[in-house]
Amino acid sequence: MNWLIIPGVIVTCIGLGLLLYIIARIWRAKKQGLGDAGMKAQLQAAIAWNLAAMGCSAIGLIIVVLGVLL
Repeated sequence: MNWLIIPGVIVTCIGLGLLLYIIARIWRAKKQGLGDAGMKAQLQAAIAWNLAAMGCSAIGLIIVVLGVLL
């Protein structure tokens, strides 16, 4: 089942890329000096993206493990 490893790595890298994007987005919002309401809105939007990125990375790692074990 070596054919599962490469797609798993790709999905994991997509998830990690999303995490880096979220970090950069929050960093930019912090540098802009937004007020409490603006920063809260940015953080709430980032939470959904963060959960999606973590899920994508986890699914990719599961695919890689399945490819190695099978």
